[in-house]
Amino acid sequence: MACTVPSASLLSSNPNILFSPKLSSPRLSSLSIPNASNSLPKLTTTSLPLSLSFNRSSPSRRSFLVKASNGLPLVGNTAPDFEAEAVFDQEFIKVKLSEYIGKKYVILFFYPLDFTFVCPTEITAFSDRHAEFAELNTEILGVSVDSVFSHLAWVQTDRKSGGLGDLNYPLISDITKSISESYGVLIPDQGIALRGLFIIDKEGVIQHSTINNLGIGRSVDETKRTLQALQYVQENPDEVCPAGWKPGEKSMKPDPKLSKEYFAAV
Repeated sequence: MACTVPSASLLSSNPNILFSPKLSSPRLSSLSIPNASNSLPKLTTTSLPLSLSFNRSSPSRRSFLVKASNGLPLVGNTAPDFEAEAVFDQEFIKVKLSEYIGKKYVILFFYPLDFTFVCPTEITAFSDRHAEFAELNTEILGVSVDSVFSHLAWVQTDRKSGGLGDLNYPLISDITKSISESYGVLIPDQGIALRGLFIIDKEGVIQHSTINNLGIGRSVDETKRTLQALQYVQENPDEVCPAGWKPGEKSMKPDPKLSKEYFAAV
């Protein structure tokens, strides 16, 4: 099967593909999911229109303007389920999100395209530290709108040549763009996803999300810290984690009187 991969010349001739997204008003679709004990329940989402524009007042500076609607946020809601093809260990596999329910936390992150520039730095950074997330009972899943054939070709390309090399987690193909759309990160007029990242707990609930514009890479350190804070408050439901909290540091009680113990100690 033939597979078209964006070339460097195409990207350089059209730099706006990675730096000028304009989001229309995508509607998150209703997802009917089997009501089994290990499956996600049915989730009906509302419209999540976003608009994003760039004001180019000077050629050396990009101005980012994001306007979010008052639509229902994904955080605190059940993660939209999906089943899709993926590449792992240089083989084609199937990945179904709901299979992780009751078993593992999931870091689900989206990136725009294979064979680009910021993307391999993020993908390989998560892969290199996969063991740290495994110790936290967490799986990592990467997603883009590319085909599994493009993913495979990129994995088989050496890192020094802009490739990925072998990865320690699956790269999912969202070639229909349905997963990106259901998580509210799809840029419709470009057909690619923003850099969305979601932390999903063992109950299948999205507990954290962050969405970066196309030119801004994400932090593995901050993702891990947020995951650890989430796990701590779930294991200690009468406590909360203050700004920048890390394991071993003092937490606080969400109470007007009991919280004074924390503030008195810092």
